[in-house]
Amino acid sequence: MILPPAALAQSFQPFEGQPGKDVIWVPTPPALVEKMLDLARITAQDFVVDLGSGDGRNIIAAAKRGARGLGVEYEPDMVELSRRNAADAGVADKAKFVQGDMFEADFSQATVLALFLLPVNLKKLTAKFLELPAGTRIVNNGYRIEGWEETEVGHVDGICMAWCTAYLYIVPAKITGSWHLPAGEVRFEQDFQTLSGTLIAANGTLQKVDGSIKGDRIRFTVGRGERRARRVLAGHQGPVRKSGSEPDSYIVGFAYFPPMATVPKAEPAISKLKEKCWLIACTSRRKRCSGSRV
Repeated sequence: MILPPAALAQSFQPFEGQPGKDVIWVPTPPALVEKMLDLARITAQDFVVDLGSGDGRNIIAAAKRGARGLGVEYEPDMVELSRRNAADAGVADKAKFVQGDMFEADFSQATVLALFLLPVNLKKLTAKFLELPAGTRIVNNGYRIEGWEETEVGHVDGICMAWCTAYLYIVPAKITGSWHLPAGEVRFEQDFQTLSGTLIAANGTLQKVDGSIKGDRIRFTVGRGERRARRVLAGHQGPVRKSGSEPDSYIVGFAYFPPMATVPKAEPAISKLKEKCWLIACTSRRKRCSGSRV
């Protein structure tokens, strides 16, 4: 008996280890899918993208939480299966799937990437990850992104035999360059989330700068020890402007730890950090940072 194409598509069922263009198909356990979405703190305002989306489970799970999603999958049969699965789950209006090459896909509108990719795939995509807006969340099943420091690690609760861990990353803002502060000019060098550089004070003295970036916030200390940083930065408030930049490149605000006399009694843990002087800033004029304590 010869089945029509529609019937053949309906009968397709993938198998674990099924070969694909860039990866073999291994399904993420449902418990880890939920853990990944928890790590990424998915909301109804998110647009979630999965590259190499397989049977669509990541995008469908995100759609059940109210998010919109797009799965990019190279194998046509898997794309059709994903669409059927989304319809069966009642989220076909939010969970969309297209046939395509993940390395050529446009995922620039994503607020979250929910992935299960090998290190070699992640490395090949790193340049595109860095072009995403600062603050975009990337969560991957089982494998780290080489050279990046994960923001959070999640593990499946209870008994788990395989694929039990996920890693969350936050795309960093691009900070490399010279930035003007009231205390002088800071020249930053950036290696993914790590900052280094020099503060050139108004009197010409040079101070070493070390710091890190988390999404659209930067934190750094100046000079030898945090007491020196307090003296350099204390009392200054933004705005801060990048040299040679357009107005939209302003860092619009920064904050430092206040003197202990102003720290609320309800925050005794802050006393352990009273000598730290972090500069915390945003790279978007549309958002001011509160100077949250860390």
